[in-house]
Amino acid sequence: MRQTLFIALLGASALSGCVKDGEAEVARAMQDVNVIDETNLNDVMLTVGDPNEAVAYFQRANANDPGRIDFLRGLAKSLVRAGRPEDAVTAWKAVIEHAEVTSEDSVGYADALIRADQWAEAERVLDAIPPTYETFERYRLEAMVADSNQEWDRADSFYETAVGLTTRPAGALNNWGFSKLTRGDYSGAERLFADALRHDPTMFTAKNNLVLARGAQRNYDLPVIQMSQTERAQLLHTLALSAVRQGDVTMAKGLLREAIDTHPQHFEAAVRALRALEDNVVN
Repeated sequence: MRQTLFIALLGASALSGCVKDGEAEVARAMQDVNVIDETNLNDVMLTVGDPNEAVAYFQRANANDPGRIDFLRGLAKSLVRAGRPEDAVTAWKAVIEHAEVTSEDSVGYADALIRADQWAEAERVLDAIPPTYETFERYRLEAMVADSNQEWDRADSFYETAVGLTTRPAGALNNWGFSKLTRGDYSGAERLFADALRHDPTMFTAKNNLVLARGAQRNYDLPVIQMSQTERAQLLHTLALSAVRQGDVTMAKGLLREAIDTHPQHFEAAVRALRALEDNVVN
């Protein structure tokens, strides 16, 4: 009888062990599922989510599970998207001090520093990244820092490298063109803005910059590019202001009149500029 009871208890104990092992496996599986779901939610918050909602989400996540680098990183990126560069710098510092920090994180930190107008520190951070880490974002920032130091040859080299590392170079080409524009290389700037628009015909900033580059060369014809009626009026206005800077007041008046006639609505800025010119007051 005792032997039967012992065997029964042994069987119950073995069954209990199986149940516990099974529960542990289920718990681990559920934890893995939760991590996957959490990762997907993190990605959503960093891309399509409202930046301020993303900030709040990652702040809660950090409070509930402190020390996780993905939450720290998400908060830093969300603060950049929310237009809070100073707060983003503080958040990125926490990422940089983490044991699992990567070179990509250092680039993100440098980006936040540039947005916060901390150029010297951004340069120091970029210099500390191994030269073997070669990405579009790294070289885009290197080019911007070189621009700020007026190291034109280095800037050109970094821009060229960055453009070669992305399938979407329009933004970098526009920045490169603006660099050329500030140096007074107007024809070089014009070529880069036109190239940017070949990659992204909708980029209005590049359109406006292209017109500025042409106006600086006293070329007051609008380029043959894709533009809406409103954009055409705005570009004519920009071209008129360029003509004023060149001292070509008569040309500027004609361009402003055309801008006013072209705009589908009342174009107050162009009206004020034309009135000022006609009253011989050039601002």
